[in-house]
Amino acid sequence: MLASIPSPASGALGVGPLQINAYGLMIALGVVAATWLASRRLVAAHSGTSDDMQSIALWAVIGGVVGARLYHVVTDWELFRDDLGRIPLVWKGGLGIPGGLIGGLVAGVIVVRRRHLDAAAVLTAVAPAIPLAQSIGRWGNWWNQELYGRATSLPWALEISEGHLPAGAAAGTTFHPTFLYESVWTLALCGALLLIDRRAPLRPGRLFAMYLAGYFTGRFWIEGLRIDPAHEFGGLRLNQWVSLVVVAGAVSFLVVDRLRLGPVPADATASPAEEFA
Repeated sequence: MLASIPSPASGALGVGPLQINAYGLMIALGVVAATWLASRRLVAAHSGTSDDMQSIALWAVIGGVVGARLYHVVTDWELFRDDLGRIPLVWKGGLGIPGGLIGGLVAGVIVVRRRHLDAAAVLTAVAPAIPLAQSIGRWGNWWNQELYGRATSLPWALEISEGHLPAGAAAGTTFHPTFLYESVWTLALCGALLLIDRRAPLRPGRLFAMYLAGYFTGRFWIEGLRIDPAHEFGGLRLNQWVSLVVVAGAVSFLVVDRLRLGPVPADATASPAEEFA
């Protein structure tokens, strides 16, 4: 049994004379892993090439980072209004996943259309890859000692150094490691989506709706544990309201789509997961 999870002494990794920002490194590793998985799935489905996916990933990451930062800035404007120079400092943390998904989707769709690819097939290929990236990227919050949850004495509680403690918290207080909860949740979601695509493939694009429903379901309860400042309405944090809207929309789409079109025919084309296996 763990006594607690220690936090790193620094948010940087030393490689010889170089100091690598760990937050950025975790995001980069997540992108590499996601691009690899999505590329393999796209090629296996005969819906594009590895070069296609790499191009999509490049622009989707750029759009995603811009969208994620803008979402954070807009929803936490009070942190930036007196110091606009903080806005581009993304390596210090502060990326909103809802904005990142919107920005990444917009940029990705533009590339998909320019390359004359099937957007629904691309969405199916990337659906399990996005939570894989998230499961790795969330460890950047551990390195930055940020976005942790309420105080707890659970065996897996997170230690936080005095310089990162919330106001009024005593030294030695431990907290819910919400970064770890989300990392585990998204890794499990990646595996579940791959299993669904292998055992009961959906129509092209529908797996992405399942990703949205699955991710934001987890985000709702994890968000409820967090204690970082956030706008609240009706007893829920802003991102919890966003999660409810996205889950309701994704589930409604899947239900209506099933009622309208019926189940996938038994002789449907093999899914990317089936051919990849």
